[in-house]
Amino acid sequence: LQRNELSERRFLQLNKCPACWGTSWCRKFLNGQLRLESWGRLRLFDFFNVKNVYFARYGEPREGSRRVVLKRLGSAQELADIDTKICRRATGRGRCDLLQALHATEFASLNGDVRLLTPDAVEGWSDLVHCPSQRLLDRLVRRYAETKDSGSFLLRNLKDSERMQLLITLAFNPEPLVLQSFPSDEGWPFAKYLGACGRMVAVNYVGEELWSYFNAPWEKRVDLAWQLMEIAEQLTNNDFEFALYLLDVSFDNFAVGPRDGKVIIVDAENVLVADKRLIRQNKPENWDVWYESKFDDCDKEACLSFSKEILCARVTVDHNYYAICQNLLSRHATWRGTSGGLLHDPPAEIAKDGRLEALLDECANPKKRYGRFQAAKELREYLAQLSNNVR
Repeated sequence: LQRNELSERRFLQLNKCPACWGTSWCRKFLNGQLRLESWGRLRLFDFFNVKNVYFARYGEPREGSRRVVLKRLGSAQELADIDTKICRRATGRGRCDLLQALHATEFASLNGDVRLLTPDAVEGWSDLVHCPSQRLLDRLVRRYAETKDSGSFLLRNLKDSERMQLLITLAFNPEPLVLQSFPSDEGWPFAKYLGACGRMVAVNYVGEELWSYFNAPWEKRVDLAWQLMEIAEQLTNNDFEFALYLLDVSFDNFAVGPRDGKVIIVDAENVLVADKRLIRQNKPENWDVWYESKFDDCDKEACLSFSKEILCARVTVDHNYYAICQNLLSRHATWRGTSGGLLHDPPAEIAKDGRLEALLDECANPKKRYGRFQAAKELREYLAQLSNNVR
């Protein structure tokens, strides 16, 4: 138990770079400034840690230590699949010398001569760039945190290894790029990105998962529900005219700060970004017709039905309201064998009044045309009133 695996290059899979997430925090890892917490240090448990998420303490000499979350951004199998895919793309075989193979992939073709990262080159690589605009890609490159010289949107200003890391991250798990491009420091509701070493990224520890508040006092749950609807609104309508659609919404994807009680998104792998400015400019068919998501009455947990093509082609879309209402707040929300959603068992007078239940139902499964848009607006106002929210 005396060994610190977080300072071992092999555990960090540093040998895979530049087919990795970055190296900006390698000095901290290799110097032993990060240590796995308690049972996370027993490798026996790796077998159960399918998501490859670890809790660790990070210490700065003058600041004491704080808790951070380390993510490999995929299961062991998913990470092995990345290597296989790179090998197949380059050699047609499933196994190869990874570093040599990288030079024969499309990642290498976007080399130092290429001035800009363009939509043609990366469209459809992942949810983040399912329908990218030049404005979004310039933002991703300019805010790329795994380079010392961030701030330029020119792809050719990155070193070869940095460019390769950026592209691999974009193709295989763009979560770090979402956190970097829409940072918490600027008020976006995501966990703070700290850095990477090999195939391990470090993000700020936010707090307990939303799930642990399922049976919290009513006032607390009302406040959390209000915040969730505010997040849905912010990601849908903001001054930047980027709509960030959450394609995976469950109780495990959000956490709550213990001190400030703030709700934060802690899993941002499946976020589709649509550039409303570009949609208005290109005017695809029906671009200005309001789009209503279809209620998905499936028998599994956290179901969502959506068309990525439509999310990319309409300016006014209710997807985020639908996802939050159906999967977290309403009686349709099922998770870990529970039902009734975060707002289950309201006080008698609220249940009797019936307004909350009616708004939640209309938000999850609207009966009127464009009913969800109106219900979501009224629900935000009603929840604010219920919790006397004066933030």
